[in-house]
Amino acid sequence: MTLPLDTDAASVLVSDFDGTMTRHDFYKLAVESLVPPGTPNYWAEYRAGTITHFEALRRYFASIRMSEAEVLAVVDGMELDPQLPAAVEELGRAGWSVVVASAGCAWYIHRLLAAAGVRIEVNANPGRFETGAGLLMQMPTDSPYLSQTLGVDKAGVVRRHLGAGRTVAFAGDGFADADAARLVADELRFARADLAQVMTQEGRPFHPFEAWSDIARVLLRRGN
Repeated sequence: MTLPLDTDAASVLVSDFDGTMTRHDFYKLAVESLVPPGTPNYWAEYRAGTITHFEALRRYFASIRMSEAEVLAVVDGMELDPQLPAAVEELGRAGWSVVVASAGCAWYIHRLLAAAGVRIEVNANPGRFETGAGLLMQMPTDSPYLSQTLGVDKAGVVRRHLGAGRTVAFAGDGFADADAARLVADELRFARADLAQVMTQEGRPFHPFEAWSDIARVLLRRGN
């Protein structure tokens, strides 16, 4: 279940999930070990602009023909930051709420967070697993952050909290995180991988990070 943000929070960390809270993206692991040989390169089609980011992931996930147990083993292989539960708790005590804004699928996000005992707001694309049909990801049609290209409008999540007068930090690792990252103050922008490349090309300062708990440590030193 998605938990609503504590509206009394003065500061909010909006965070991507795949490759940010985890070491690996689910879609990359799925391409490596779950989808059948000969599956088209949907990511290249997305980067070429012929399909959306959402559609690329949806097609990959729907191509999976492994068992649910095999898929869940790959989900575990995403490697959620083991220090995330403690970091979320410390941030909460310091006045920071954590909100996930993901263009991935809530099906595996909720499983990983629940297994770690982490209860935070999650904005992600809903989905369900069906043996023989794959991971069926859908548009979040009832979300206030609906995006026709990503499913979840990450920049919309950031704008909501900025508009409410909150201090907002953003953390991400992908091309789809760029619009949201541009909205926050330089000292509150955290990036790695593809997002770091984009921010570097645009001359926008950011904090690099290796693990999500690195982000928490920077914010905790800063206060709120």
